[in-house]
Amino acid sequence: IRMRNPISQARAKEMRQRPTDAESLLWRRLRLRQHEGYKFRRQVPLGPFIVDFLCLEANLVIELDGGQHVEAAGYDRNRTSYLQEQGFRVIRFWNGVVLQRTDEVVDEILRNLS
Repeated sequence: IRMRNPISQARAKEMRQRPTDAESLLWRRLRLRQHEGYKFRRQVPLGPFIVDFLCLEANLVIELDGGQHVEAAGYDRNRTSYLQEQGFRVIRFWNGVVLQRTDEVVDEILRNLS
């Protein structure tokens, strides 16, 4: 499913350099194989999309949604459907929830790893 698209790779690199507050906070909690050795990557090109976080060993995609996603609900549904058709489980969190209830978000991610 991962396609080596130079444009997507450049965009993903740019997105990694300018994360949202929620992405930065969650990345600090997921990086460096802190959870049972699972490796997470961030801003990963996956097919025609760039996903916020990916754990390839668990086929798990984590998406963080900000206010712009209210208007993009249809796009997000299509994106989730595509990723699920490729064999990935997709879980989504609102940025505000990540910022205010980080421990609960991490616990939910861990539940989805097993």
